[in-house]
Amino acid sequence: MADPHGFLTVTDRELPKRRPVPIRLMDFREVHEEGDPEQLRRQASRCMDCGVPFCHQGCPLGNLIPEFNDAMHRGELSRAVELLHATNNFPEFTGRACPAPCESACVLGINQPPVTIKQVEVSIVDQGFAAGLIAPEIPDRISGHTVAVIGSGPAGLACAQQLTRAGHTVVVYERDERLGGLLRYGIPDFKLEKHHIDRRLEQMRAEGTRFETAVEIGAELTLEDVRARFDAVVVCTGATVPRDMPVPGRELAGVEFAMDYLVPSNRAQAGEDSVPGIDAAGRHVIIIGGGDTGADCLGTALRQKAASVTTLAIGDKPPTERSESDPWPTVPRIFEVQTSHEEGGVRRYLASTTGFVGDRNSAVRGIEVSETQFLDGRRIPTPGTEHVLKADLVLLALGFSGPESEALGLDLDESGAFCRDDSFQTATAGVFVAGDAGRGQSLIVWGIAEGRAAAAEVDRYLTGSTRLPAPVTPRDIGFK
Repeated sequence: MADPHGFLTVTDRELPKRRPVPIRLMDFREVHEEGDPEQLRRQASRCMDCGVPFCHQGCPLGNLIPEFNDAMHRGELSRAVELLHATNNFPEFTGRACPAPCESACVLGINQPPVTIKQVEVSIVDQGFAAGLIAPEIPDRISGHTVAVIGSGPAGLACAQQLTRAGHTVVVYERDERLGGLLRYGIPDFKLEKHHIDRRLEQMRAEGTRFETAVEIGAELTLEDVRARFDAVVVCTGATVPRDMPVPGRELAGVEFAMDYLVPSNRAQAGEDSVPGIDAAGRHVIIIGGGDTGADCLGTALRQKAASVTTLAIGDKPPTERSESDPWPTVPRIFEVQTSHEEGGVRRYLASTTGFVGDRNSAVRGIEVSETQFLDGRRIPTPGTEHVLKADLVLLALGFSGPESEALGLDLDESGAFCRDDSFQTATAGVFVAGDAGRGQSLIVWGIAEGRAAAAEVDRYLTGSTRLPAPVTPRDIGFK
């Protein structure tokens, strides 16, 4: 602990400045400016010698947070890089797009703003790359075993990297033309610029991981074909089936799933030739769903110069501080202001959507909402409060119900995710499932943790033992 009094002398929580809103709405670049190294050292010094660091448990990866905070405060970048990568394959992803459950579990957060763990994390990896401290880790020997990983999102990439470093020959199959899954196509550049993904992929290729793009398992190749070619298969396809809203008028043109809006926009930012996407320019946009995906839609629509953007949430407005029902170290339900919310738009709460209103051309022109009431534990519309909001583009950001399952033919559990046992293995010997495909919709940090843990089980399956870390099990849950 570099400064045992740091949390007493530095009580303010400081983060790097964000580019002015009028400037950042002119492009899709990341919103934060380059951080101040001295500010980062001050914030790292706030990490307490708290005896039991609950942040370890708040993060499913078990990141060594007090240790890398100490290293950064002392100016020991090389040690910080080593500590961070001991538990996390891709801190540049989690440091930008994870909601940081570790900070919710920070002991300092009991009576002060928590340590800026997420910012310290992303600063370590960015400075580490700039200093040439992050290099390929090429295995000492090749095992002779082969593994196919289906899907190149956080879980698939983490699993592939771990297995490659263990000496196995790994091929990652991705149905899109470029790698990264929803990291690349679901998250806008203003939250995660894609050169961070490309830089990490270069490292993985140098380590020996092979990639096959534009190959959809279940179409060009069946799962049985892949299983016959490889000693083990890991399914990391994510939970990509969107939740729908079956209310009157759902069939109207202009009522779209969020990903059908975000993916083409991200392709356009990458300069990819594709079918033209949905342009919000000059349109009155309503986003149903107040989570991360809804915020991504908001930021994108504002950059496309929408006439207005309104976000609807069915529940009430969260409190600004922890309530008694959300005690530390659980992840609290509190009012969150993401960078997109700073940029514009209106947020409405207790708004129950009861239907969509169209014109004679079957295009949406409005959305009928009622005030939400809570009855017998359910959220339902209040009769007599119906009114119509103007809209000519409605985006459904309601989350995801599970993986696309028909093509792979794997059994589903009661939640709609792929069935697997405590070793991540399905009923088919040698076929494993990791990430959202088996857990259901979750966080990037959980995808990486599951990818690492599944890699350990695959290694054990192939060789009889493993030295790979397994930070989570399929049954684990975080502080909720």
